[in-house]
Amino acid sequence: MSDPSTSDNKRDASPTPSERSRLDAEAKKREDEEQSKLPYKWTQTIGDLDITVPVEGNLKGRDLKVELKKQSIYVGVKGREPIIEGPFPHPIQVDESTWTLTTTPSSSSKEISIHLDKTDKSSWWAHVVTSAPPIDVSKIQPETSKLSDLDGETRGMVEKMMYDQEMKRQGKPTSEEQVKQEQLQRFMKEHPEMDFSQAKIS
Repeated sequence: MSDPSTSDNKRDASPTPSERSRLDAEAKKREDEEQSKLPYKWTQTIGDLDITVPVEGNLKGRDLKVELKKQSIYVGVKGREPIIEGPFPHPIQVDESTWTLTTTPSSSSKEISIHLDKTDKSSWWAHVVTSAPPIDVSKIQPETSKLSDLDGETRGMVEKMMYDQEMKRQGKPTSEEQVKQEQLQRFMKEHPEMDFSQAKIS
């Protein structure tokens, strides 16, 4: 009969790097499949988000209904079920957000191009609307060129956020926890006469 404590330890053990890579790959594949089923494509930077919605080539702007509000979106062809409808995960700057209807290179179809300007320039969106399947924002790796476009304070905040997300994913201390550890170690060196055996970092 197996020792239940042994099985508990195995279950609680952190995955090995190879297992983590396999799990990450499986999660990414599942995520890609979910996103490919959406009737639109979308991309984002830390400050804005772009959506492309394919529609029939004979449609004109007057045939469409597109509403961009601070907390929600509606996109569709008049008289039909909406293509996108629902609340955003975060608010947008309505005055800085736009949409256009353009003809694709093939000329047989058109697409609605929507640009959303995020109000919060330090948050990644997990989905366009909260009813859509989410992506894992902790895996987002923004382009260096995009990071360089940000002002110094925002860039530093984004880089710190990315670093902390990666550290948490690896089960390592975040930047704030590292600072606390360094402060404690420095204090311990300055006060060798004190007992720090019960010291905990919170």
